[in-house]
Amino acid sequence: MTVHNLYLFDRNGVCLHYSEWHRKKQAGIPKEEEYKLMYGMLFSIRSFVSKMSPLDMKDGFLAFQTSRLQLHYYETPTGIKVVMNTDLGVGPIRDVLHHIYSALYVELVVKNPLCPLGQTVQSELFRSRLDSYVRSLPFFSARAG
Repeated sequence: MTVHNLYLFDRNGVCLHYSEWHRKKQAGIPKEEEYKLMYGMLFSIRSFVSKMSPLDMKDGFLAFQTSRLQLHYYETPTGIKVVMNTDLGVGPIRDVLHHIYSALYVELVVKNPLCPLGQTVQSELFRSRLDSYVRSLPFFSARAG
């Protein structure tokens, strides 16, 4: 089991941060195009789920699974979206995505007056703490890939 990559989007679809660890295949398109495709897919899936679900959508869309990977999704009340792609064996990780948002993004970016909001995160401290946190997760495998 492992983590492939992580995206942070704002409410307008701007990719605020992207990290990858064990991504096996590149998209073959510029990163900016990949970000737009990912955000568009998330927007479409959320819309589809909200229209088709017979249940109350208080938690909304949480995960999407293919035959090879699982996309985990967390959206904050302010519209920040945290997306992590993992192997299929990883269970629900809503608490992990919430921690990335609240303990890392909010504490190291939002509360930092040197980090302009709504732009790509330039904080090296945020990047290094995020990397350390993801590598410490029990489902992160250093030998994957």
